[in-house]
Amino acid sequence: MTASAPGLRRTLGVGDAVVIGLGSMVGAGIFAALAPAAHAAGSGLLLGLAVAAVVAYCNAMSSARLAALYPASGGTYVYGRERLGEFWGYLAGWAFVVGKTASCAAMALTVGTYVWPEQAHAVAVAAVVALTAVNYGGIQKSAWLTRVIVALVLALLAAVVVVCLVSDEADAGRLDMGVSGGADGVLQAAGLLFFAFAGYARIATLGEEVRDPARTIPRAIPLALGITLVVYACVAVAVLSVLGSGGLGNATAPLADAVRAAGVPSLVPVVRVGAAVAAMGSLLALILGVSRTTLAMARDRHLPGALAAVHPRFQVPHRAELAVGAVVAVLAATVDVRGAIGFSSFGVLAYYAVANASAWTLSSGSTARLVPVVGLVGCVVLAFSLPGVSVVVGAGVLVVGAVAYVVRGWMRPGRGGRAGAAG
Repeated sequence: MTASAPGLRRTLGVGDAVVIGLGSMVGAGIFAALAPAAHAAGSGLLLGLAVAAVVAYCNAMSSARLAALYPASGGTYVYGRERLGEFWGYLAGWAFVVGKTASCAAMALTVGTYVWPEQAHAVAVAAVVALTAVNYGGIQKSAWLTRVIVALVLALLAAVVVVCLVSDEADAGRLDMGVSGGADGVLQAAGLLFFAFAGYARIATLGEEVRDPARTIPRAIPLALGITLVVYACVAVAVLSVLGSGGLGNATAPLADAVRAAGVPSLVPVVRVGAAVAAMGSLLALILGVSRTTLAMARDRHLPGALAAVHPRFQVPHRAELAVGAVVAVLAATVDVRGAIGFSSFGVLAYYAVANASAWTLSSGSTARLVPVVGLVGCVVLAFSLPGVSVVVGAGVLVVGAVAYVVRGWMRPGRGGRAGAAG
């Protein structure tokens, strides 16, 4: 960021940052990801959850170290640029913006499906417009709304866990840690479950709005991830104890099916509402993160420079937010939710692979490099364990982004230094 470029206001403390991270992770993923993961891994579902958690932990630690050094909007786009070179930062930003825009559409469609299935696309568009307006009003309004949503979703998930575990249908024998789906199934389940974890980087992408980032970010990221892991593990155990891996793998709405099987059908409508609220929380945080990375890339002229504007009153990247909201609204009106989620997972894992590679350069000690190495290998393995269509489409989009970067370089061979900086 140049000296003349306006910055964002630092207003978020540790609590706010943790809440935004929770809002990104404890969202619609837990309501949807368990079923396809169980279908892939069978009795190895909990093992798949453990693998996803290890990879997520490594990514979180790498992101936290980098965010403390580079507390600017953009997250891994900034880290890759500063540690690996401009191309890798650009590729990470490209993967994040494109992949997470698809994820925004998926979350919006999840809202529509639960609120009014017959008009899912219309409701999805309305949700995007409403949450873009909330984000436009300032980061503190977004943090406040996220805090409310997180509280409601955590209360609902706690109710689901209690109802399932105290039910006469609960059977500890269904918590088999075998691998009936094979190693490939466990890895694919881990890749699908990783989608439900992928939100802690939202804290890093908001680095320019965090107070005392060198202290706040390294505390907030692992804390948010740890809380999320405990919640997910409790929910997975509770649902498995009632449905078993076979029943869970075939469930269309796993948490709703679980409470119904537990003998409390009156809770099903509450679960449906909770899923919609959770998706709203995820969508809110996703739009925040995508708009901040768009801001950073626009500062460096990888995206139109007009998107780098910061609102003089609300201190938000208002043009980037409006642009992201418009694109997501179009996608929400036209795309299929399952295809959007599959592509988003590949893009997110590519994004974190660059984060781990960047963290690897921070020190030469073998112990300090172990975490980013495990994270990098884990991201690559999980990315290529996803369904074939997601891999092909995701890899193709990354290639398109790389080609665009090269062509842009040919067209502007005399381009000067970066417009942005780490801050």
